[in-house]
Amino acid sequence: MEKKGQVLSKDNMDYPTAKKRLTLREKVGQLFMPAAFINDSEEEIVKLEELIANYHIGGLCFFHSRASAATNYEGKKKVVYNEDSYQVLKSLIKRYQQVAKYPLLISIDAEWGLAMRVENTPQYPYAITLGALKDNDEVITEVGRNIASDCKQAGIHWNFTPVADINSNPENPVIGYRSFGSDKYNVAGKSLALMKGIQSEGVLTSAKHFPGHGDTATDSHLGLPVINKSKEELLENELYPFNQLIQNGIESIMVGHLAVPALADGSMEPSSISKKIIKGVLREELGFQGLVVSDALNMHAVSKMFTNKGDLEWAAFDAGNDILCFAEHVAEGIETIIQNADKEQIELSFSRIWKLKEKTFQIENTNSEVGLIDSADLNLRLAQRSLTQYKGSPKDIDSFIIKGFAGIEISNEHNNSFFRHIKKELEFDYFSTKDYKTELIRNKVSTMQNILIALYPPMAKPQNNFGIPEEHLKFLKEMIETKSVILYLFGNPYVLNLFQIKNTEAVVLIYQNFEVFQENAGQHFLGKSIANGSLPITLDEILQ
Repeated sequence: MEKKGQVLSKDNMDYPTAKKRLTLREKVGQLFMPAAFINDSEEEIVKLEELIANYHIGGLCFFHSRASAATNYEGKKKVVYNEDSYQVLKSLIKRYQQVAKYPLLISIDAEWGLAMRVENTPQYPYAITLGALKDNDEVITEVGRNIASDCKQAGIHWNFTPVADINSNPENPVIGYRSFGSDKYNVAGKSLALMKGIQSEGVLTSAKHFPGHGDTATDSHLGLPVINKSKEELLENELYPFNQLIQNGIESIMVGHLAVPALADGSMEPSSISKKIIKGVLREELGFQGLVVSDALNMHAVSKMFTNKGDLEWAAFDAGNDILCFAEHVAEGIETIIQNADKEQIELSFSRIWKLKEKTFQIENTNSEVGLIDSADLNLRLAQRSLTQYKGSPKDIDSFIIKGFAGIEISNEHNNSFFRHIKKELEFDYFSTKDYKTELIRNKVSTMQNILIALYPPMAKPQNNFGIPEEHLKFLKEMIETKSVILYLFGNPYVLNLFQIKNTEAVVLIYQNFEVFQENAGQHFLGKSIANGSLPITLDEILQ
């Protein structure tokens, strides 16, 4: 019999051996993947070590901190940033693995790189930016490969991506920029490209948020979204990317917390705890044989439905989830599942988990010689291929420059470089809302008819007008109505739904505010870089 804390070797990870070796309670423990927080206190770390050692959980899902976890973040708890998070993450993974009787599957949301959760690590563009690429899926595969390599360096086996949601609702508070766009073929193709890149490095993937979280205006971290579409519509659109990923070997599907009555015989039960949706639609109708992962079980869309500890974990497992992600009541959940579950269902889920572990631990997870990959070159290529001239033409910009112009930067930051790059070749005055009140800027540009505006929305999410202060938004609208404006937007293109752009001379979408994206935008304005991208979403036609 193994001693506590003794990790099984890779040679001993085969399923037949594990089937005989693990007790029923240990097998149920393997279903659980609680949250681990990079910036936990020592007391909290010790508690998680005890949980791992005593309940033989199957894995961990890493987040930055308790304050930044989505259900807390909306409560505006203070998020403390830690420049050493990456090294802390690596050391915590080693520490937790050492106390585990059986190797842990380590997961994370690294949709645009480890930077989604970890400071000072490589960051790649949001999915909406990649969605603007035309016929460049091989570059997205390269993004996936780089992200997976960085995950391996940290000791992470499983990246919960791609986001296969088709974002068709501009007010979506939780998907939006995380989706490749509003076209099912574009979303499916780019999800496949990202998946293949990640898998090529031996890192696991997961398509989310089944059966499609894109057409909602409710954040499932805080409430229950409802999709009121017919089954035919859902099969034709929302389910299309997931079906393509299933056909091409996605290892796991993450089920979202959203009510989809048409797929559940009219029931308003969340998908994540719906047998009809998981066992019926996903397993039987779409034929998915891989792992089903619940979206985080701490999310209020489901967590507020259950008062007794362990009942939610049982409901999620009973519905067909193999992995219970962000389970908060491990001990009670294990007991409730053992009391209620069919032994065959436990064995079936355990076999799926263990075989994935068997596959994962056959691959050496780290290579100390590689290190984190420098993202600069790839990000420059992505900047060049995604930049989109949504309105106007290069000739309109040339004419604008010849006539002379003033620049206005609408931003809350000091370190933007778009105008500085243009300043290297052209003489003009520019003013930032970070430095000047809008009234003063209005006076400064009163004699100028041509205005070049660089807009930097503070947020990628649509809440509170993407974080743009009302004063700045009002000023922007005024400039568009009274001046000849060329607008460069460094952020979510859905921002354009906030104002009318009919009267603008040109609108250029850059999607990101990375330095290389700003530099390329400056080159575009100067006529030295062309717009290769295509808008991946549908905007409000009335305003456009």
